[in-house]
Amino acid sequence: MFKLAILIPTLNAGSTWASLLKSISEQDYAASRKIILDSGSSDDTVALAITNGFEVLNIHKKDFDHGYARQVLADAADDCEILVYLTQDCIIATSSSLKNLVNSFFNKHIGLAYGRQLPHKGATVLETHARLFNYTDQSRVKLLSDKDELGIKTASCSNSYAAYRREALYSVGGFPSHTIFAEDVIVGGQMLLKDWQIAYVAEAEAYHSHDYKVSEEFKRYFDIGVFHSTNQWLLNEFGTAGGEGLKYLKSELKYVLKHNALVLPKMIMSIGAKFIGYKLGMMHKKLSPKQRKSFSMHKSYWDKNK
Repeated sequence: MFKLAILIPTLNAGSTWASLLKSISEQDYAASRKIILDSGSSDDTVALAITNGFEVLNIHKKDFDHGYARQVLADAADDCEILVYLTQDCIIATSSSLKNLVNSFFNKHIGLAYGRQLPHKGATVLETHARLFNYTDQSRVKLLSDKDELGIKTASCSNSYAAYRREALYSVGGFPSHTIFAEDVIVGGQMLLKDWQIAYVAEAEAYHSHDYKVSEEFKRYFDIGVFHSTNQWLLNEFGTAGGEGLKYLKSELKYVLKHNALVLPKMIMSIGAKFIGYKLGMMHKKLSPKQRKSFSMHKSYWDKNK
């Protein structure tokens, strides 16, 4: 068995926190270390974590950065071979899920593995489709040579439920600081370039989804545009997702018409919001500092990158 750590950045984790902690306690594969990095919770997040056997690290909210926080956690778990990251709103679905995720590392070429995200119970039609489309029931190991088929999706993964081989993570310099988000994709891309492989493990299931408003979709895609424009090497190396966008739209339309046609207006507005948001994100350097921060979901990024 591997020695593994479960690592979670937290801030006022809210109503799903107890369920996440319970799902961790029910896993067949026991963690050697469990650590949260809290950035100033004012609810019972820290108390519940301690009750459930977690170590607690603290940083100021103003110092939080997606990559920086996860690197602090990695450094703290320096005696563990496998680093399992979760977000505070992700609930592990079955007792064998973590074991299924970690077992992928018996393949010595795997540097990173991520699980299948299912929609939370009661999720909206649009978010349910997004999870079913992006996280299929077919496991796959991705290699650098797959970029001709998958484009940028070759490096795609998600720190909402992912595990890293320590050796592989540190071979690419760890998590980057000062990126707006998607630190996991940066690491995934760098691992592929160093001949590590990425495992998508469909049998490692977790519940994680968001019901975004149209305005939030705009902000999310603005940030994706910012991410791509500030990490041009990813697009240069792997290319775009090709026809994946059109394929997604066709699938979404079919799913909406089948399950709830009344959602169609929101779907259309969301498509427009995503398109405009992404284009503005790609050209964010031409916008004023006030506009950049206003359009962004991750506003603290702009305080550090003025």
